[in-house]
Amino acid sequence: MTSKSETTSGAVSRRRLIKGAGLAAAGSALAAPAIAQGNPEVKWRMPMFVPKTVESVMDSANDIVRRVSDLTDGKFQIQQFGAGEIVPGGPAVLNAAEEGTVECGFTLSYYSFGKDPAYAFGSTLPFGPTLRGHYAWLFKNGGMELLNEFYESKGTHAIPCGNSTMQMGGFYRKEIKTLEDLKGLKMRIPGLGGLVMSKLGVIPQQISPGDIYSSLERGTIDAAEWAAPYDDFKFGFHKVAPFYYAPGWWEPQATIWLHVNKKKWDELPKNYKAVLEAACIATCTTHNAKSDVLNSGGLRSLIAAGTQLRYFSKEIMDASYDAAFKTFDEMGTKSPAWAKIYPAWKKHIDENELYYRVGDNTYENYIYGRRVKG
Repeated sequence: MTSKSETTSGAVSRRRLIKGAGLAAAGSALAAPAIAQGNPEVKWRMPMFVPKTVESVMDSANDIVRRVSDLTDGKFQIQQFGAGEIVPGGPAVLNAAEEGTVECGFTLSYYSFGKDPAYAFGSTLPFGPTLRGHYAWLFKNGGMELLNEFYESKGTHAIPCGNSTMQMGGFYRKEIKTLEDLKGLKMRIPGLGGLVMSKLGVIPQQISPGDIYSSLERGTIDAAEWAAPYDDFKFGFHKVAPFYYAPGWWEPQATIWLHVNKKKWDELPKNYKAVLEAACIATCTTHNAKSDVLNSGGLRSLIAAGTQLRYFSKEIMDASYDAAFKTFDEMGTKSPAWAKIYPAWKKHIDENELYYRVGDNTYENYIYGRRVKG
């Protein structure tokens, strides 16, 4: 039997519980509008450096858009546009972001090499580090700070948002065996890679992606580089230039950036900046992974279609390496930004590649050789 005091105590406990639940519910009702007020509606346009048909790149752009929307309950919306829809591809994407014509641009910064060679540091340099080494410099060895000091002086704040990993050395209408074979060769190759190749006698051509195939087919150019096997196969370059070379020493990795107009970046709430950074850096991981999944299959498809895989000779590689670092030294006299960034970049690769040589390189040489034999 329950005593009167126990009954009274239970009633009091129930009243307290009900009152507490009511206060909690009221608190939740009050909290929701406060959170909503902290997340303003933001709508941005994001042109890309390639058409929407370039699947691997488009997937990464979609990932950023989705992540930003999900993390802000749909309050921060970014609409992506393929090259040519509202802005031409190439350097025009970064120009538009710098000028504020659009809020942000999804692009490779080295396309703007012609304005200042320091733009190349963000995406890649010939004979520079591969993906891991580049990310180590960007995220943990001062690269991001140096680059954003430069980018912000030009009008954008930038965040890495993808990487198509190691590139190939392009398609050629004839075999390239010696340095002599490069002389007079008309090749579609932009930026710093083209400048280095010109020192070997190549005549660089600036041709938009959509015009590469027809230029090779007509013989207007003798060779062209684009990306890695999966995307190269989809463009069909092997049909008109059957010799496919490796490695793409001018692009040992290719980092894509989200360049945000500096004024728009400064206007963003702190939490939206964090969301954008998190979405971009997460996309670095998924884009790298997708590239690795696709490219072995792409290479098999190219070879099955009759593409003839070739490797640049040591003579060509040595001459290219020497020409690249000679060019880097020359750039310091032309660009104050290059002169500031280059020593830090060079110090990073000189001091931080030791473990890759000892660990990764010895393992990879063994395991890939063993698996081929197997």
